[in-house]
Amino acid sequence: MKQEKLIELAFKAADNAYCQYSNYKVGACCLCKDGNYFLGANIENASYGATNCAERSAIFAAYSNGYRKNDIEALCIVTYGKRIGSPCGICRQVLAELINQDTPIILANKEEVLITNISELLPMQFSKEDLE
Repeated sequence: MKQEKLIELAFKAADNAYCQYSNYKVGACCLCKDGNYFLGANIENASYGATNCAERSAIFAAYSNGYRKNDIEALCIVTYGKRIGSPCGICRQVLAELINQDTPIILANKEEVLITNISELLPMQFSKEDLE
């Protein structure tokens, strides 16, 4: 996995964030197994529910281009914050369905890096199996 490249691209995406309310820039980079990268930034809205997080933006971009969970090699989420940013609850639920359980999720800021996966971030997930 190209961890440094993912982090670099995710920070470039963070620079495109539209975050005039929180001033909290988040960037994400989704790496697909064929070598394609999809970037996402957080895009805020005055009606906060319409805000889209960086990781969802990146994953949705990959899916919009025909990729699916088995095509995704890794996801990186970065912030300029003092602490490593972690996906919100909505994003965790989306990731639980749209990436594989063991897909590496790299969380980073300018000081530290943590590698995890969605199984660790969201144990006892609600999934389509619960609807059957």
